[in-house]
Amino acid sequence: MDTKKDVQQQFGKSADSYVSSPIHKEGKDLQKLLQMVTATGEEELLDVATGGGHTANAFASIVKNITAVDLTPEMLVAAENFIKGNGHQNVRFLQADAENLPFSNEAFDIVTCRIAPHHFPNVNQFIKEVYRVLKPTGQFLLDDNVVPEEDLFDHFYNAIEKRRDYSHFRAWKKSEWLRMLELAGFEIYEWHRFEKTFRFDPWCNRMNLSQDERDKLSEYIQGSDPKVKDKFRIVIEEHQVVSFQGEAIVLKAIKR
Repeated sequence: MDTKKDVQQQFGKSADSYVSSPIHKEGKDLQKLLQMVTATGEEELLDVATGGGHTANAFASIVKNITAVDLTPEMLVAAENFIKGNGHQNVRFLQADAENLPFSNEAFDIVTCRIAPHHFPNVNQFIKEVYRVLKPTGQFLLDDNVVPEEDLFDHFYNAIEKRRDYSHFRAWKKSEWLRMLELAGFEIYEWHRFEKTFRFDPWCNRMNLSQDERDKLSEYIQGSDPKVKDKFRIVIEEHQVVSFQGEAIVLKAIKR
């Protein structure tokens, strides 16, 4: 099946759960993005793959206008209800592909993208599009799950995400993100690593996993290499996975 259709199918049925998801709604990473941005209140901001709308909602009070785009129509409806329900009227919503943005060159002062690029099949094309639509010296604020540099850990994390969510494409290494952005012409201005604790049941629930799928995923995690269990702080109680720890990178890059 086409990867982008996978994304639309998965998030179409999970839209409301992403609006209410604590890890998306309350993450410290979102507060860090707000601290990192330079804004006067006159900026045009593009939020790519807006999802439940949490990033657009958080930035709506500090910039002039926001264009929130997503590949999935149901996510846009959920995001619009959430953001307008919070009283923000300066956000417009548009269905669009992150790898083919329907905007002219140098149209935005700021581009944000949070907890989404691991679904993009061509992340380098996405980066090129962000660079294209940003004005010179424009800011790109990126936040996404990443994997450790060691291949064993990389393979494990991407394997469990793919088993949970077939629309997952790849979580990249921190070094890969820095390299891809710099090769595209960005300068890395600031970056941070965030630890993220994933509670197994809510993590599965967001993707509406059946009990059989959940059990198989739990068995796979429990059967992992001891180094993996230690690295990801996997907690197992009564033969069930309770939680594990992942990581995210939060960065600000400047178009040069």
